Amino acid sequence: MSWSAQQYSLFERQRTRPVHDLLAAVPRDDVELAVDLGCGPGNSTAVLQAHAPQARVIGIDSSEDMLRAARERLPQVTFQLADIQHWQAERAPQLILANASLQWLPDHAQLYPRLLAQLAPGGWLAIQTPDNLQEPAHRLAREVAAAGPWAAQIGEVRHAERHSAQAYYDILGAHASELDIWRTTYFHVLDNAAAVVEWFKSTALLPFLQPLEVEQQAAFLERYQAAIAEAYPAQADGRVLLPFPRLFLVARR
Repeated sequence: MSWSAQQYSLFERQRTRPVHDLLAAVPRDDVELAVDLGCGPGNSTAVLQAHAPQARVIGIDSSEDMLRAARERLPQVTFQLADIQHWQAERAPQLILANASLQWLPDHAQLYPRLLAQLAPGGWLAIQTPDNLQEPAHRLAREVAAAGPWAAQIGEVRHAERHSAQAYYDILGAHASELDIWRTTYFHVLDNAAAVVEWFKSTALLPFLQPLEVEQQAAFLERYQAAIAEAYPAQADGRVLLPFPRLFLVARR
């Protein structure tokens, strides 16, 4: 399995809501150039363009499939294939948006200040990252990976380290003229446990699924869904609430 714009977009409305909440804290005036770092299929880019309609907007992603979908959605926007970990702005933007992308990258203590330094003076860095590594959906993925016949292949798979609000304050506090940090838990209403699995298939489960053969993937997902059904019991109407905590950070250079 690989990055799939179609799979990611199954829950586009829920995935896009945090972008609105994030950009609501960012002034929209005086933005001439805005960059969506890790733009995915362009859902966050569309929100960014609406937030700063006067700005030139550039979307950056490392997945050709995501960029294909983004270009179809927003043909007037410039999209570029690049490794966001090593991305360097050709011209200093007034706004860098990174919505649910930087959690895939290591060494935030170096990455976040480097991104802030690329902004024009007075520019804004707006970041949202899932803060859910200790939630059942992630914990169960690690447990199923370690306990199954695929343990030698994926038993040690781990996502990049994430940090607390206090840690990010210390990382950026000395570099930012303004810094706002908050955490929100969304309770996404999904049809059933299978929908929870579909949600994570396009993101958090990818490092576990990619090394496996097709038959192994199916067996892994079957065990994972059974565990998810216990961890996220159905509500009275049969649907499932998926708690999803996210950390938001807005820093001004």
